[in-house]
Amino acid sequence: MKVLMLNGSPHAEGNTYAALHEMEKIFAEQGVGTEIIQVGREAIRGCVACGACAKKGKCAFDDLVNETAPKFEACDGLVIGSPVYYASANGTLISFVDRLFYSTPFDKTMKVGASVVAARRGGLSATFDELNKYFTISGMPVASSHYWNSIHGRTPGEAEQDKEGMQTMRSLARNMAFLMKSIALGKEKFGLPEKEERIATNFIR
Repeated sequence: MKVLMLNGSPHAEGNTYAALHEMEKIFAEQGVGTEIIQVGREAIRGCVACGACAKKGKCAFDDLVNETAPKFEACDGLVIGSPVYYASANGTLISFVDRLFYSTPFDKTMKVGASVVAARRGGLSATFDELNKYFTISGMPVASSHYWNSIHGRTPGEAEQDKEGMQTMRSLARNMAFLMKSIALGKEKFGLPEKEERIATNFIR
């Protein structure tokens, strides 16, 4: 099994990474492979609603989004990690996941998702909610911990002193590994849930 992890921080080994790395250690114990993709320092532009992805099957802007897409398709779970600056996720990360989710035509049903947020003090729950919406619009079960998936720290290394936060990450990784393995067994026995043809209702006609 494989988990893809997105680090939305511009600091490759800052507090967001500390949280993701703590999860990595548990995934390794559980026999789950991981890959961290550093997103936060890339020059990622936002979606321009050009519609080219519907024809090409990939984003018109050929950058890290298209490089990541096949890894997303192949993985069993996705962790999105972000620092919190103004009570929301890093803008670069949002541009990245907007385009990653919108431009990829493959079925994401039952891939397990988890969001992880790091902040000095506030804005964590708002960012946590923001990131979870990518999973819930895509048929992806959301993994939970024993607390909201957040950790505190300002300068690199401070998050490691948040013992409760680090424990939350370990619990999240264990729960996520269990959920992915359980879903894999369920798919073998029952297959994926039946899908209806989508009904898209516009409010203005």
